[in-house]
Amino acid sequence: MDDSELRSVLAERVANVQARIVAACARANRDPASVTLVAVTKTVSPKVAAIVAELGIRDLGESRPQELWKKAEAVPNVNWHLIGHLQRNKVDRTIPLVALVHSVDSDRVLEALDAFGRKRGSAIPVLIEVNCSGEESKGGFALDALIPLGDKLPTFAGVTVRGLMTMAAYSDDPQLARPAFATLREMRNALQMRTGLALTELSMGMSNDFEVAIEEGATLVRIGTTLFEGMS
Repeated sequence: MDDSELRSVLAERVANVQARIVAACARANRDPASVTLVAVTKTVSPKVAAIVAELGIRDLGESRPQELWKKAEAVPNVNWHLIGHLQRNKVDRTIPLVALVHSVDSDRVLEALDAFGRKRGSAIPVLIEVNCSGEESKGGFALDALIPLGDKLPTFAGVTVRGLMTMAAYSDDPQLARPAFATLREMRNALQMRTGLALTELSMGMSNDFEVAIEEGATLVRIGTTLFEGMS
């Protein structure tokens, strides 16, 4: 499709997702402004990413640091989110480009980010990734590791932990994701009580289950396929 058709299709899809967010918020008695749509651009070109940004979506997400580097250069003046694994040898180049790291999935990554934040003199906003589904294929901290981790978090001056992130097990029935999302919310609440940290963000929900995630308290939903299917 040409640029005009691309823009038209994207505008329709963005409006549809935004309407679904509003409806999910209404069911949960929440303000739609409390939910940020992160458009996951990992399957599309910088041109498509630029168009969705021009349509008003100012938060874009990438899974791979190398792709984020390329797209952040092509599409400046938006909030880039790293939603995939960050290798320690890519911290220096990646962190200056991102508004939020969703995927702090190990002590080693947390310590590397803490060291970088201390070195540059400003803390890095991050989320702790939690494996709520228990799937071996998924990254993140195990549930039973969260409380010990929480006890250490106030000592990390180089990062600001803003909340938690998870991926539910994929299913054709989005309701099956609800327990994972409820678990993340409950763990966030427990950590806030224990640490006194302001863990305001819950990054959970993707194209197949984001409405259920919103009903369970998501503040960031990561949408790729619903926006970009069939585009490149």
